[in-house]
Amino acid sequence: MTDTTVDSIVRLAELRETALDVAEVVAALDDEASGGLTLFVGRVRDHDGGRDVDGLDYSAHPTAEAKLREVCERIADEYDVHGVAAVHRTGTLAIGDVAVVIATTAAHRGEAFDASRALIDTLKAEVPIWKHQRFGDGSDEWVGSP
Repeated sequence: MTDTTVDSIVRLAELRETALDVAEVVAALDDEASGGLTLFVGRVRDHDGGRDVDGLDYSAHPTAEAKLREVCERIADEYDVHGVAAVHRTGTLAIGDVAVVIATTAAHRGEAFDASRALIDTLKAEVPIWKHQRFGDGSDEWVGSP
């Protein structure tokens, strides 16, 4: 890990009902020591499991934002990164809307890639955010719900 504290490495960890801005995430991680910035943008796609998706809703447990911060802090502690950021939408999203943006910075690209992969995978596995998909045939499905 770098000489900075985990708190200063986690630059952004929020849930929002408003549209996400990729430029905000990139700007939050701006520093002169980072040679690599990796970014993942998850968008709502028009299909899932062979079915047409019309849209979806994300719901979050009241503890989800704290859990998101905890995940970001763990990544900051486990990887030699300079910055970590993650924002996730809640509410109703349409096809093409941005649902999640995560990014990490590091001195070199390899560590940034590894940390970003771990960040999105851990976020998806551990942060209590549930997706309610609405399909073109009128059916629906909850994903990630307890």
